[in-house]
Amino acid sequence: MSGTSAALRPPADAEKPVRHPDAPVPGELLGAHYERCFGCGGEQPHGLHLEARAGEGVTVTAEFTVRPAHQGAPGLAHGGVLVSALDETLGSLNWLLRTIAVTGRLETDFVQPVPVGTTLHLEAEVTAVAGRKIYSTATGRIGGPDGPVAVRADALFIEVEVKHFVRHGREEEIQAAMSDPDRIRRTRAFEVNP
Repeated sequence: MSGTSAALRPPADAEKPVRHPDAPVPGELLGAHYERCFGCGGEQPHGLHLEARAGEGVTVTAEFTVRPAHQGAPGLAHGGVLVSALDETLGSLNWLLRTIAVTGRLETDFVQPVPVGTTLHLEAEVTAVAGRKIYSTATGRIGGPDGPVAVRADALFIEVEVKHFVRHGREEEIQAAMSDPDRIRRTRAFEVNP
């Protein structure tokens, strides 16, 4: 990414990311981390409904189709929606590390417009880990994994504990998510949001 700020460059002592042994297998659909999530939740009528799959190493692929509700200029995806898609995809990487983390910084390059009706294919990978800091990068392509680049981003995620969400979220929704008998869904509910 051109012009990436110093805050998004891993320090010299950063470690190579390691896929958690219990991470989903390559090709596995990750599913929604929370059904009300704008990025991946099925209960959001105007959400992205982004679908992410585990890749090799510490990578994911994802896609979503730009609908009329996602437009900014007539017939084109809103830039904020494209950033949301990148953020959601980058956040999904934390599931491969089995870490709860939030977006600390996200820098985006908009390379070309994305028309309504287009399926945006996204690829993301963790590039380094330094303590609680997780460095990653993503690219969005139009029409397929080999299509032209439309957007790209570099990100810094910060590992947090569930109490971060308890302190800052809406108590009734936090309690509902924490009461889910499915341990995996309970953990995943807190993996992406800031």
